[in-house]
Amino acid sequence: MAGLIDSVNQRTEMVGQNRMEMLLLTLSGKKQLYGLNVFKIQEIMPCPHLTALPKLQKYVAGLTNVRGRTVSVIDLAHAMGGPRTVNYEDQLLILSEYNRSMQGFLVSGVERIVDLGWNKVLPPPKKIGDNIYMTAVSEFEGRLVEIIDVEKILSEINPNGREISDEAESLKEHIAHMIKPGSKILVADDSRVALRQTSGAVNSLGIDVIQAQNGREAFDILREFADKGELDQIIMIISDVEMPELDGYSLCAALRQDVLLKETYVCLHTSLSGVFNDSMLKRAGANDFIPKFNPDELTKAVVRAVEALHNGLKPSESIMKLAKRPTGEATT
Repeated sequence: MAGLIDSVNQRTEMVGQNRMEMLLLTLSGKKQLYGLNVFKIQEIMPCPHLTALPKLQKYVAGLTNVRGRTVSVIDLAHAMGGPRTVNYEDQLLILSEYNRSMQGFLVSGVERIVDLGWNKVLPPPKKIGDNIYMTAVSEFEGRLVEIIDVEKILSEINPNGREISDEAESLKEHIAHMIKPGSKILVADDSRVALRQTSGAVNSLGIDVIQAQNGREAFDILREFADKGELDQIIMIISDVEMPELDGYSLCAALRQDVLLKETYVCLHTSLSGVFNDSMLKRAGANDFIPKFNPDELTKAVVRAVEALHNGLKPSESIMKLAKRPTGEATT
């Protein structure tokens, strides 16, 4: 079992090639095949002993200790609308890291890791509704694969997370004179929960948002603004990395290669914090990177972009130079 993902740390070159490696898995009581991005998985093991405590959220099967860390174990099938899983000892535990926290997911089985191009991963049908737990769909050997929207599941387990920065009002006042009327920020994310969270944080600064559900849609929106001579209305793009059709990393690289869009300010905003470093981001041409989801960090990233553009600094001149600069410090 350990050999299944023991080379995860060597897979970072997959990022930036518009490809992903996906773990195919099954859930108790469900015939469907599901997928999780390998980058988010740290370990797979037989389910250890779980400690049940009073007042645990209903989808949390219990707590366990993994090498000195207490981990909440989520009954993934139950969280996705199925019955509660019984016989935990027959399940597998997937340890994963999302949005800077570690979780365990109970699954009934894992099949294999497959290498997919993001262009083979498609958004779910629009008519399917909001009450779904997938960000995308794909196909493997004639079988439909649903890619799980973990952010939606985690938001339902912890619905009271803070989504607006405590400093939003003061930051809004700080940048108000720097923003032209009608300015907007483009937010690209395949998770509806993440779109809502990010858009809400941006709106708290008094800035309108345009939403895109994948990198291809975001690129097309920017080209439409450019073709109309209105690209200066877009302050920046805040882009997830994992997205169907065109991932955020490849979107950023595509923008830098486009004569009309190369000066777009790009902030990558992703739960894949563990696999990135400055050299990878510079190679893609990102201006900033923040891991999901902290409203304080997100609003400060917006302020950094507004300050840079207000002070006449072109995005191509500030690639990854602003990420560690304290908000409010003048750019040169």
